[in-house]
Amino acid sequence: QVQLVESGGGLVQAGGSLRLSCAASGSISSPNAMGWYRQAPGKQRELVATIISFGSANYADSAKGRFTISRDNAKNTVYLQMNSLKPEDTAVYYCNFRRLSSQFWGQGTQVTVSS
Repeated sequence: QVQLVESGGGLVQAGGSLRLSCAASGSISSPNAMGWYRQAPGKQRELVATIISFGSANYADSAKGRFTISRDNAKNTVYLQMNSLKPEDTAVYYCNFRRLSSQFWGQGTQVTVSS
């Protein structure tokens, strides 16, 4: 089992920035992938960005150029730096951990971007 604890969500004005953090604990081994997904009201959960344990990152088109994912393997923590936020970025952001056929989710953190 892997437990994920997210932090860093909140309310920000359009054009502002937020940094999300997700700390993983439990049965963690490499290689693995950690990432962020989001779900807006009435929409399906969608990928924002993922990063594998040796650092290769993948971004949704909506995140490219504005968001940066990074990880600290010593702390088993993944970060999402979000800049130039838009109202359409408003969603619950979920941390995700994947290894082989298993995946785990955090409880989610609300990000609200006001216009």
